[in-house]
Amino acid sequence: MGQGQQEQVATSLADTVAEEIGAFLAPVDAELARRYPGDPGTRQPVHTVYVPGDAFAAGTVRSWGDRALAALDDHAPDAASFAAVLGLADDLAEAVHDRVRAKLEREPVEDLRIDFEDGYGPPPDAEEDETAARAARLVAEAHADGTAPPYTGIRMKCMEAPVRDRGIRTLDIFLTGLMRAGGLPDGLLLTLPKVTCPEQVTAMVRLLEAFEKAHGLPSGRLGFEIQIETSQAILAADGTATVARLIQAAEGRATGLHYGTFDYSACLGVSAAHQASDHPAADHAKAVMQVAAAGTGVRLSDGSTNVLPVGPTEQVHAAWRLHYGLTRRALARAYYQGWDMHPGHLPTRYAAVFAFYREGFAQAAGRLARYAERAGGDIMDEPATAKALSGHLLRGLDCGALDVAEVARHSGLTRADLEAFAAPRRRNPTAT
Repeated sequence: MGQGQQEQVATSLADTVAEEIGAFLAPVDAELARRYPGDPGTRQPVHTVYVPGDAFAAGTVRSWGDRALAALDDHAPDAASFAAVLGLADDLAEAVHDRVRAKLEREPVEDLRIDFEDGYGPPPDAEEDETAARAARLVAEAHADGTAPPYTGIRMKCMEAPVRDRGIRTLDIFLTGLMRAGGLPDGLLLTLPKVTCPEQVTAMVRLLEAFEKAHGLPSGRLGFEIQIETSQAILAADGTATVARLIQAAEGRATGLHYGTFDYSACLGVSAAHQASDHPAADHAKAVMQVAAAGTGVRLSDGSTNVLPVGPTEQVHAAWRLHYGLTRRALARAYYQGWDMHPGHLPTRYAAVFAFYREGFAQAAGRLARYAERAGGDIMDEPATAKALSGHLLRGLDCGALDVAEVARHSGLTRADLEAFAAPRRRNPTAT
């Protein structure tokens, strides 16, 4: 064929074949789009702080920040000492230390959960009623005066028969209090613990539907997190993966799957000395959660450590190293959120998160810039990788590990550019 001669194109199939296949797969296309809408594209907090309902006060968030700063002052007063405790590289020490302190001063808690379950206990009904009403008032006041963390909510008691009515009443009192104070705030998150079967999730859906109808709220306004604390939530009696069915039973309202380290470990018979988020049983449960949630828009959260950074400096340093290591391990496994149970955990939570995003920052920005320019390089990235790279940078921006100016300087991209690469994205009505 001579140069410039046009290639002849021939087909054998009638146009109706593609039309018939398209019609055949149309219901499947719709079902896939419904079940796997992709990440919601909203900020995910790096942690959840649990505070018992009776201990929650107007100054709780600021108190946690101040106590975390005091722990730094007492046990690692400068960048060099903090880096030495955690094994931070020299080129990260100053940036991480300075950003940790700034974070503790500006936004010490990203997600606060007022606990009416294990951390609260079974007080008299009148006392829990009053505590739930008080929690609603304090949350509403914090949003009104600008002191609320980005995300706030409660963990109610579970749907098991002995505590079901109490959990429903506490949730009703809390949500009703918010409505009476001006409406449901942005960033409201609710946690349903100790789920064992899809029917309990369906019951939560019906409960929230009833509340929305009672107040004329849009359907789906209220979402909730599902806490994975029992073996039945991972593997059902028939051998199927229960957690996938839990997500479907939520009918689009599930916002997260939270792993409960100690309840789940105890359920499997793991002795107290070995109950930890890096135990093989924990890794198995979280791997099943991760696969079940992939593409659904439901976020994952790791659990907590019960080793508190308190006491003499040597003991605090040991607890910090443990917490830092567990947090870094979780981040590498794509568990971008965890629980923190004590103010002393905040310095190492943010140190681990900031180090993780800053270590991968230059490479991620450079690779994404080359992808955007189709400039090649020694790694050939695909759209899925570009999505992951942009997600890394966006998470770093959201938590304060990175800032917009340095991302633009290294990648030549704006936040809007990053969000475009991270598409598809959909709004989640329960998130800011």
